[in-house]
Amino acid sequence: MKIAISGTYSTGKTTLTEALALATGVQRTQARTMREILPDAVPGKTLEQCNVYELMNLGLSRLSERVVNEERAGEHYFSDGSCLHEWVYGAARLQTGINPADGNLLLALKRLIGMPFAATHIGYMKAFGDVVKRHAKNTYTHFVHLPVEFDLVADGHRPVSESFRKLSNDLLLSTLQELQIPYIEAGGDLSTRIHTITDHFGIPLKMDPELAIELAVKKVKAEAIEIENHRLAVLNTQQA
Repeated sequence: MKIAISGTYSTGKTTLTEALALATGVQRTQARTMREILPDAVPGKTLEQCNVYELMNLGLSRLSERVVNEERAGEHYFSDGSCLHEWVYGAARLQTGINPADGNLLLALKRLIGMPFAATHIGYMKAFGDVVKRHAKNTYTHFVHLPVEFDLVADGHRPVSESFRKLSNDLLLSTLQELQIPYIEAGGDLSTRIHTITDHFGIPLKMDPELAIELAVKKVKAEAIEIENHRLAVLNTQQA
């Protein structure tokens, strides 16, 4: 089974997939975050500063990495996110405005300035969407969608708003329905989510879920610190 753990920003995908992998012995697969890819793909810029073409660069870079990691994982895995997420991020930013945190007036001005290029941007994003939809349909056996239940993580690295998060969530769900990929929703705390998923798919537990959760939380926090330290080191090198 190739199960993608789906959901928009700050829904707990990474911690859940790590805990599931520990609790069941089924490996997890993922791609680096855009924040990790950014220094190599678009040096010297933040995600908020990226234009449509740079967002495509990031999305395609992440997609290629994800596909390679999925192939290496074999026939059974939990995917932290899915190939759809790379496209949904860009498509939602194109729809809401290139920086979702901008105010309404600034968004309107940016849309006005970008009108001559809108058709081209939409065409590129549609082609991207067609590619990831085919891959999702041919690759994942099931999706587990995590609803929006938690507040956005205020880490300064998520150029999104609640309206953007809702749009992304709705786009993910409508795409799953369009592709007719089987999915379930798993809400509640981590323990409830683990039991919902393992019970539904009949996956035996090999570790106490509470211990798996404790270890997963520690690992994800440590990885986040390492990612940020690496980002700062690369940024300092580029500015030197």
